[in-house]
Amino acid sequence: MNRKLTFTLIIVFLICYLPLFAQGDSSTEEVGRTVIKNGVGLGAVIAVVASWSRNASILWAILHGLFSWFYVIYFALSRSSER
Repeated sequence: MNRKLTFTLIIVFLICYLPLFAQGDSSTEEVGRTVIKNGVGLGAVIAVVASWSRNASILWAILHGLFSWFYVIYFALSRSSER
């Protein structure tokens, strides 16, 4: 995985999951349920990042984000082994 994609995935992970840990002990579970219920799924985030790294197109990134895990699996199976 190239450095730019790795760095982007780390940033997305931090943005999505750090707010869950910033809350107090009593409200962490409630916040977690709300984020999971109303937030963007991890598969959609990975799909958008992978699509952008391959196509650099907003429209393709949105479409692949809607397919989420299906596109992630396709991306993993179809990418070349170049590094």
